[in-house]
Amino acid sequence: MLTVAPPANWHDLTRRGLANPQEKNMRKVIVTISIVCLGLALFVLASHAQQDKSKRPSPPATASLDLGGGKSITIDYSSPRLKGRHVGGEIAPFGQVWRVGANEATTFVSTADTTVGGTTVPAGSYTIFAIPTKDKWTLIISKKTGEWGTNYAGPSEDLARVDMKVSTLPSSVENFTISFDKTANGGTLNLDWETTRASVAILKK
Repeated sequence: MLTVAPPANWHDLTRRGLANPQEKNMRKVIVTISIVCLGLALFVLASHAQQDKSKRPSPPATASLDLGGGKSITIDYSSPRLKGRHVGGEIAPFGQVWRVGANEATTFVSTADTTVGGTTVPAGSYTIFAIPTKDKWTLIISKKTGEWGTNYAGPSEDLARVDMKVSTLPSSVENFTISFDKTANGGTLNLDWETTRASVAILKK
């Protein structure tokens, strides 16, 4: 009877043949894990960029007014740039509700009861909008908070609407700016952009 001996490396070849499906499965697992890790890394980077609001085209800004006695008003907003546009036209359009900034709604937080343009505004948190026109602006103080800037809740949520005086600045302001000029018993709120200033008096009650 003729017996044919297997090749010397028969067992190695057999082991390799058996191992190939396992190796292929392992490679698939490694590739899948790598893709998942890459996706997570990209998600983390995107989230970080989103959280870093200073990198936005309209970065965050704050204006504060010290009312004395530990009381204050703080306005948090985003500051868009002019970029060759014009107030009353492409930006802050006349006759329309404007977000008074960019991105999230601009917040108005007062720790004291005040009057804004002669209208009582109790201590609390609000959002503000405006309706610009050529001769005057209307400041809207809304009781609705937490919304995106373009989502004006409507007149039913208004706490008050007050007139703002319009004046012309001596030079153009590129970055939309909210500021306060302090007075003896309160201050003046200013909204400055391009050569337009809209202002209104705020008094501590």
